[in-house]
Order: sequence, then C-alpha cells, then structure tokens
Amino acid sequence: MVWFLFVLLIGLLARVFGAGFAGMTPLGGTARTRAMFAIMVILIVLVGQGQSWNVALTILNLCLISAIMALGVNIQWGYAGLLNVGVMGFAALGGLAGVLVSAPPVREAWAAGGAGIFLGLLIGLATIVIAVLAYPRLPAGRLRAAVIGAILVVGYAITRSIYGPAVQAVEDVNPASTGYLGGLNLPIILSWPAGGAIAGVAAWVVGKVALGLRSDYLAIATLGISEIIVAILKHEDWMTRGVRNVIGLKRPVPYEIDLQNSGWFMNLADRLGADAVIFSSIFVKLCYTGLFALVLLVVLVLSERALNSPWGRMMRAIRDNEVSAGAMGKNIVARHLQVFILGSVVVGIGGAMLTTLDGQLTPSAYQPLRFTFLIWVMVILGGSGNNQGAVLGGFIVWYFWIMAEPLGLQLVAFITAPMADSNPLKQHLLQSAAHMRLMTMGLILLLALRFSPRGLIPERTGAGR
Repeated sequence: MVWFLFVLLIGLLARVFGAGFAGMTPLGGTARTRAMFAIMVILIVLVGQGQSWNVALTILNLCLISAIMALGVNIQWGYAGLLNVGVMGFAALGGLAGVLVSAPPVREAWAAGGAGIFLGLLIGLATIVIAVLAYPRLPAGRLRAAVIGAILVVGYAITRSIYGPAVQAVEDVNPASTGYLGGLNLPIILSWPAGGAIAGVAAWVVGKVALGLRSDYLAIATLGISEIIVAILKHEDWMTRGVRNVIGLKRPVPYEIDLQNSGWFMNLADRLGADAVIFSSIFVKLCYTGLFALVLLVVLVLSERALNSPWGRMMRAIRDNEVSAGAMGKNIVARHLQVFILGSVVVGIGGAMLTTLDGQLTPSAYQPLRFTFLIWVMVILGGSGNNQGAVLGGFIVWYFWIMAEPLGLQLVAFITAPMADSNPLKQHLLQSAAHMRLMTMGLILLLALRFSPRGLIPERTGAGR
C-alpha cells in the first residue's frame, strides 16, 4: 500500500503540472508535454520499486526544490534576458535565513559580544553612507579624494576596534557546540519567506550596482558577488559557525521517533501492512513533498500569471529589443531591477527550503557547479521563457544528476564483467564511475542543444500563447 500512496501523489503532481490550473492557459497543453511529465513519474516510480521509496521520495523532494530555483532563474533570463550566474549566492542567503529564523539564540554569546557586533556593523554602514553622501557635495580634485579617504579610514578603524573584539568574544563561547549568536527560535517554515526577503534585498543592492553593465559584465559581477556571499558565510563564525556548520535545525514536519510513539500512526501502519520504522521515514518525506509541492504550485501559478499579463509582455518586449522598448518610454533599468529582484526572491525561497530539508546549514556545500551551473542547465534544457519547461528541466536534471552515479557504476560493472578482478583497466573504470554524472550532464546538455535548441518545452510566442 505504501507504493500505491506514493504513485498516487506523484501522479497527482504530474496531472497538475501537465494539465494547467483553473482559469489559466493550460501549462502543458500538448500530448508531448504530458508524455514527458509521465515519463518522469515512471522513472521515479522505478527508483521506488527497484531501490526504495525513501530514495525515490528524497529524489522527488530535491526535484521540487530544484524546480523552484529553476523558476527563479527563468524569471530573470526567460522573461528579461538577465544573465545571472550568481544563483549560488542567493540560494546561500536563503539557507542563512533558516539559521537566523529557527536556531535558538545563544544567550551567553549575546551577552559576550552581540551588542558590539551590531554596533560595529552599524558604524561600518554609517561610514559608507556618509562617504556616499559627501562625495557629490565636495569639489572634484585632491580635496574630495582626501576627505573621502579620511572618512573611510577613520570609519574602518572605529568599526574594527569594536567589531573585532566582539566577534572574538562570541566565537569563544562554547565553540565546540555553539560559538555563534543563534537565531530567533521561530518555526523554520517562516524562514522560507524570510529567505526570499533577504535574497531580494541583496538583489536590490547587486542590481543597483551591476544592472547598468553589459550582459557579459553582469555575469562576471554576479558570479563574483555570489562568491563573496559564500565566503562571508564560511568565515563569519559568529553568524553561521563557518565550516563547523549549524546542525539540528527545527523541522516543519513530525520526527520519526514521535510518529512511532503515536497510536494513530501505528494503527495507520498496521492498516497499510507497512513496517512502522520504514513507514515513519516515508511519511516524513511525504509531508515534505506536500509542503514543497504546494510552494512550487504557488510560485508556478504566480509566474504564469505574470508572464501572461501586460507586465510580462512588456518584459519580453524589453528582452527582445531594448532600444525599441526604451523609445516607447519604458524604464529599462528599473524593469530589469524589478525582475532581477523577483527571480532572486524565488531562488532564496528555494535555498531556505533546501536548508529545511537538510536540517542544517553547510556553507562549504555551496558550490557553483551545484547551485549555478545545474540550475542553468535545468532552464536551458526545459526551455527558457517557459515556466513549465523550467519545472520539467528541474526534475530531469536533478534525477539524472543523482542516478547517473549508481547507473554508471552498474553499466561499467556490466561492461567489465568479463575482465579479471585484478585487471588494472577494470579497477580504473570502476573507480572512475563516480564521475559519470559529469559526463551525463554534458551529454544531456549537448543533445538538448543539438536536437531541441529552444528546450524540451519551448517558449510559446505569437498566436501560440
């Protein structure tokens, strides 16, 4: 019966994604689109039947989160043509929200240096504001350079004299288990909108600086800024514990041990004929699936409505011809900033959801390959400019990213079966099978660009919209 519940759930998801929503243009009106989602359902079911339903649900949950992040990038690139390769940074800020919202506060650390840290940061921010305000009010020349330099040097010295000792005091408070300030001790599900808000504020700052640049310079700027964000998370231990990680974050779903001690759950397991221990793990993952699918549906509905609205048509007009759109009175930079913030908010929500699923924040895990390159492959493969294409791309890419290694190992073992176990070539191939996922991603992207350059579900244009 467990497998029946699982199949029913992902079948419902495929039906929703493939058939559209009430009052909207169908999101997947073609038989080809429905067939592709049906194939994804079959592939995930095969994992459940061949390996375990726990593994299948883990893949499904990560597919849902990846699809949300792909929608965020699609809003930026598919709607407005903004080349943001700093996806990793906004996902990391979403993950940070999970700590700031749900971790319990460390009162000893706050008493030791919490006020000093925030006073130092406030002075640093005030220094920047004063320098920015003073710059246009001073005459050009050596006097302006000297005054601005003096403001920055004095402000930095005061900031370091307060901030440095306070940080050291906080990190010295029980560093083996805490060594940071903690968070607000609120339900972690609140970190999802908070993660979006933090990423949105960061996107506003980045956009104000970088959106006036050419597309290639914008890509370089966003990549560099995302690396700076991740570096801060790795090294500011008072905020994230750095490489020691923040573990044991609260869950928005029940714990397995609590389910196993609940009468209603044990009765349900008996009725389904399932082992209570295994079923408790499956039940928890199903709860996550329901929450993630709900968020994905909300984001997808809002994204589709925005795309089909006058605002969406304006954004596509700006994307296709900025000169013409500007001649018609459209504020190009303001609209780019708007869509850049919206896409980053969605990515931040996905980052917070991923931290919630993991139950911990691991700053060293934020790598460009996972949080930028793969998300871009999802959008390109699915079809940039098409929201459902981004969802499909998220499912396909993450599924094969996870399954490429075990399937590659089985393939290599089958090919090398006639060879002796001591054969150096066989040993080398078996050891290299773990790298099959990189080759698989490259092959998928190459085939997509060759045979479907506009993606598996191309953007609907003209009369087809």
